[in-house]
Amino acid sequence: MSLAGQAVVAIWNGIAEEGRTEFYEWHNREHMPERVGIPGFRRGRRYIAKYGHPEFFTLYEADSAEVLVGQDYLNRLNNPTPWTARVPPTFFRDTSRGICRVKLSLGVGQGGCMLTLRFGAESGREMELEKFLRHTALPPLIDIVQVVGVHLCVADQAGSRIETAEKKGRPVDGIPSWLIMIESGTPEAADAACDALLGANLEAHGAKPGAERGLYLLQYCRMKTPGRA
Repeated sequence: MSLAGQAVVAIWNGIAEEGRTEFYEWHNREHMPERVGIPGFRRGRRYIAKYGHPEFFTLYEADSAEVLVGQDYLNRLNNPTPWTARVPPTFFRDTSRGICRVKLSLGVGQGGCMLTLRFGAESGREMELEKFLRHTALPPLIDIVQVVGVHLCVADQAGSRIETAEKKGRPVDGIPSWLIMIESGTPEAADAACDALLGANLEAHGAKPGAERGLYLLQYCRMKTPGRA
């Protein structure tokens, strides 16, 4: 697998224009180093939209879903730094955040482009949809030239809804249910892979209509380093 672990935190958000400089400083110099310093966290990445909404997509990769509902992470969420207590409540817009289990991760590394496809599953058809995606629809995409990663993640709804001090200051407008991520070296390759996937008629296999599609370009990556965890 090319993801660094069996679980992710996926976050989409916009930023008020007047807070953009402070957001970059906070996220680059404090927040992401702090998060990746938590035991069990492996890597953090932030992307900016080429198209799609909201403007920013942040991905944290962790050893397991248990890490993301564990005490080390919750301790940090319940004790935000002064900077964290200020930036998200003041400047974040249209936030969607989910703790997700990795169901499939294929690939050869990290790409500079990340296409995200968010959607839901029809009640009672979740197993059918997961089987179709894992065994039929997604594996061929990794053979497209310049596609370097294809991932399927499903949200842990209970874990995503845990109330914390940090969340109270940063209202979350939605939780992604199912998430497909396509990593590539070029935007065109990611779009080609997504077009091929949507051409497989996911709705016939249990996906709800109205998938949200966005294509994001890598801005910042932080690997596991000593941090204030």
